[in-house]
Amino acid sequence: MDRPVTFAMVGAGQRGFTYGEWLAAHPERARVLAVAEPRTHQRDAFARFHGIPPERAFASWQELAAAPRLADAAIVTTQDSDHVGPAVTLADNEYHLMVEKPLAPTEAECAELVRAVTDAGVLFAVCHVLRYRPYTRLVKGLLDGGRIGDVVSVQHLEPVGHWHYAHSYVRGNWRRSDKASFMLLAKSGHDIDWLRHIVGRPIERVSSFGSLTHFRRENQPAAAADRCVSCALEPDCAYSAPRLYLGMLRAGRTGWPVSVITDEITEDGVRTALRDGPYGRCVYAADNDVVDHQVVAMEFGGGVTATFTMTAFTPHQDRRTQIFGTHGYLDGNGEQVTLHDFVTGEVSVHDIPSEGLDAAAGHGGGDAGLLDAFTTAVATGDASHILSGPAESLESHRAVFAAERARLTGTVQTLPR
Repeated sequence: MDRPVTFAMVGAGQRGFTYGEWLAAHPERARVLAVAEPRTHQRDAFARFHGIPPERAFASWQELAAAPRLADAAIVTTQDSDHVGPAVTLADNEYHLMVEKPLAPTEAECAELVRAVTDAGVLFAVCHVLRYRPYTRLVKGLLDGGRIGDVVSVQHLEPVGHWHYAHSYVRGNWRRSDKASFMLLAKSGHDIDWLRHIVGRPIERVSSFGSLTHFRRENQPAAAADRCVSCALEPDCAYSAPRLYLGMLRAGRTGWPVSVITDEITEDGVRTALRDGPYGRCVYAADNDVVDHQVVAMEFGGGVTATFTMTAFTPHQDRRTQIFGTHGYLDGNGEQVTLHDFVTGEVSVHDIPSEGLDAAAGHGGGDAGLLDAFTTAVATGDASHILSGPAESLESHRAVFAAERARLTGTVQTLPR
């Protein structure tokens, strides 16, 4: 293709804007020609940013799908439960597709979506952005190069962060499994998929334990109010909404998460949102039901084992991974990797490669890496650039669903081969 790849954005929320910013920053490679978004403010802001005329700024994905094909590819960043409809229809309309994870809230819908894009023969990428990080490339390169021998087991931690958990999973859009999806799918599907990618073998058996332990009504202090702005205990609460959002605003941080709670990015706008909206609720008086900690044990093909821990009760920081091999040990923190060689006794520290993608960008460079790979795949027609295609992405989704069944039933779940 000797012209920029053209895109339609389905969903102009935080993820849609993030992906759109990368596309706009690479006009020689990509152009956004259309948007579908039901919220007027977000739709108009996105259209202005990309210079999209009113006739290509649609109030629904159905309106976009009813128009003649407007672009080479579409990016679907709607809420989790709204992925299948636009993805299936746009695949039938011959749009190449990039779809935010998780694909859908149910295993059957995930399979339906993957079957539809496979039958349509379009290029397809799932937004498992951790696969595309420069850090991931470093870790996988060391493992594939045999630097620690054969991988035997893995220990992986996702430290969600106390305020991030309160923002997204107590007060926010992903607080309820019936409104979005369960926690492991909504947040940690990234990590289960990343482990599948790093180990390089299919997940065969899983078990899991976890619960919603802390963010419950019975843990609300007796003197607490149901809203932070009227609570006498707010100044000393670890989950104070005014401290979080007003503190970020005063520090000059006007994007996520402040931009999620209000369209008016001012102190008055934030205060109004905390007084009237969901993000000002006491974390012990919301309607949340997703777990705040969970452990998953996995057995991969060939007997490789892994444990994964998701917890809300940490600072907001990068994942940490320890990988145990027959000839060495790898310890990674998202910024660098320390490798212990059992043969030589050498301990070496490996920094993230500086060339190529910006590791400081979203998801440690994963957002940029995904868009770079997908844009290249569409431009060249070569699906090998995509690290998160239909079959393996469906496989890792199925492992997540199996892990949740294991948690709910107290069983070990075996995945189909």
